[in-house]
Amino acid sequence: MSQATITELYSAFAALDTQRMARCYASNATFEDEAFSLKGQAEIMGMWGMLCDAVQAKGRDQWKLMFSDVKTNGNTGSAHWEPIYLFSATGRIVHNIIDADFTFNEQGLILTHRDRFDFWRWSRQALGAPGLLLGWSPFLRSKVRQQANANLRKYLKAKGAA
Repeated sequence: MSQATITELYSAFAALDTQRMARCYASNATFEDEAFSLKGQAEIMGMWGMLCDAVQAKGRDQWKLMFSDVKTNGNTGSAHWEPIYLFSATGRIVHNIIDADFTFNEQGLILTHRDRFDFWRWSRQALGAPGLLLGWSPFLRSKVRQQANANLRKYLKAKGAA
């Protein structure tokens, strides 16, 4: 059941279908990566919705998502996934390489989701020269995190969810 949840999550994300993605998360789920620390399905789906809307608005031709190595063991799981997308803030193409870890509740819904990726590699692609020069620094990580969270708050407010 949990393996099917991971497969459904990434299949839905590849199709930019946030309604299907939402059905994969428990209401009290948490999500964490280099840009976000989110609590609850509403915040998590706000992030995915914001990303999907950005791809649909511009960059649909560049969008691609591949996933593999979906594994589960009891109430834990993992997957490898690689999105290729247009980073809307700079108009640069990004090919991110991400490893995800999950825990699941009794119903097989995602309870915790943690994505890990090489921030410096991502920042070089997404931001160009600033990412190359500062992508290793806590300063740039903090700025990216602040901007991502400000964008999410603005998106949630516009959607009436905040």
